[in-house]
Amino acid sequence: MQLFVNDLTVIDFSYCCQERGIVGESWIVDVLLDGALNEMSMVLDFAVVKKQIKAIIDDAVDHKLLLPMKNECMTVTDSLHQENHEYVDFISERASYYLQSPKCAFAKITSDTIDVASVTEHLTAIILEQLPQNVQGLKLTLRPENISGDFYHYTHGLKLHDGNCQRIAHGHRSTIHILQKGQRVAALEKAWCLRWQDIYIASDVDRVAKADIELSNFAQHNLTPDHHFFSYTAPQGRFDIAVENTVLDVVDCDSTVELLADFIARQLVADNQREVTVVAFEGVGKGAIANA
Repeated sequence: MQLFVNDLTVIDFSYCCQERGIVGESWIVDVLLDGALNEMSMVLDFAVVKKQIKAIIDDAVDHKLLLPMKNECMTVTDSLHQENHEYVDFISERASYYLQSPKCAFAKITSDTIDVASVTEHLTAIILEQLPQNVQGLKLTLRPENISGDFYHYTHGLKLHDGNCQRIAHGHRSTIHILQKGQRVAALEKAWCLRWQDIYIASDVDRVAKADIELSNFAQHNLTPDHHFFSYTAPQGRFDIAVENTVLDVVDCDSTVELLADFIARQLVADNQREVTVVAFEGVGKGAIANA
C-alpha cells in the first residue's frame, strides 16, 4: 500500500558548488510512503506525515548551507574562536568564501556535489531511521518550482530573526515581477535577475573590518583585497563570512524580502522609472510587494 503527500514542504537553503560558488536554492518536496497497514488501517497518519516528516526535513537541510564533504575545494574544521562553531573554507572556480557559523547552520552531505540525487539520498536515510516499522519504503521527490520567466539564486542571513533565517548563508531561488502602470516589464525583471544570479546579498550595517572577522588560519592567510567582511551575533551564535566582490551585492537595509522589494523599487526610481510596483518572491509562493 502506498501513501503520498505532494507539496509537503519547501526547503530553502544554499549549497557549495565548485563551478558557481555558493548558490541559493528552493526545492518543493513530495513524499511517497510504501508499507503495510497499521492497527488504524493506515500506512501512516497524514498528520504524522505532515508534521513529523516535515520537521525531520526542515531540521536536516532547511535554511542551512549544504556542504559536499567529498569535494576537495572545501574544508570544514572546528572553530578556535567559538565553542560549537565551525569554519568552512570554500574555494570555487568563481570565487572564494570563508565562514564561521554555529554547527547547526551547516548540513554535511557525503558527496562531491550537491544535487537532487545526493540530497535525496541524505534525507531518505535520515527519515527512514525515524519512521515506524510498518513503513517499508520511502520515495522523496525534490523539485524546483516551474517558473516561466526569469529568476535568480541568492544567499543571505538575517541577524534580527529569532529562527533559522538568522543563519548567514542560507538562500532561495526566486522570481520577481516588476510592473509599471500595472503592466509587467520583462526587461527590468531580467536585469535584476542577472544582477542577483548566484549572489550573496549583505547588509551594509553588518560590515566589519578585516581585523574583527573570525575565520580559520587558512582563511586569514588567503584573504585578498577583493574580500569584504560581515559578522553578527544572533540567538544561535556568532556568524562570520568573507565574500569576494564579484559575487556580492551590499544593500543599505536588512535583507528581508520586504526590504529587498523596497530596495529594488527605490533603485528603479533612482534610475528614473516611475509608478513602479515590485513583487519580490522569497522562494516559492511567498514574498512582498513595494510601490514607488
